[in-house]
Amino acid sequence: MPNITVELLKGRSVEQRREFAKAVADSAVDILGARRQDVRMVFSEITPDIVANGGVLASEDDSRAGVVAALAED
Repeated sequence: MPNITVELLKGRSVEQRREFAKAVADSAVDILGARRQDVRMVFSEITPDIVANGGVLASEDDSRAGVVAALAED
């Protein structure tokens, strides 16, 4: 039984999570031979101020400003 944890910046839509979950479950079935009903996925939403990339908070990273702003608008 694959147990998959996905961390995403807060702001992804239910449709995006649904589509992602289906794609990951499809892959687990195809690659791991898992039964679809046994593929468990948990989404954890995180905010840009609690994650850092390269030592820089995502909320303060100019290279990620567009992504963070787009997610905040939704």
